[in-house]
Amino acid sequence: MDDEPVIARMHSCTLYNSIYRFDNELLVNIHTFGLPATRSPVLHLHRIAGGRLFNQYMESYDQVWDSAEPLSPQGVA
Repeated sequence: MDDEPVIARMHSCTLYNSIYRFDNELLVNIHTFGLPATRSPVLHLHRIAGGRLFNQYMESYDQVWDSAEPLSPQGVA
């Protein structure tokens, strides 16, 4: 098992989807208006050579990550 820590940040962007990255895989929970996230679709994306969808979501993720503030352990509820 890897001992690398989980890093979390807080942002104030409008939430269109939740993106969870695991190396070359993404889980993208596409938020649907009026429904809880548990009833919205989840895409399981893999990075592949020549593929565009993974990179498109990562560009979006990186823009939000770069503007987000680090979350301290005291800030976790």
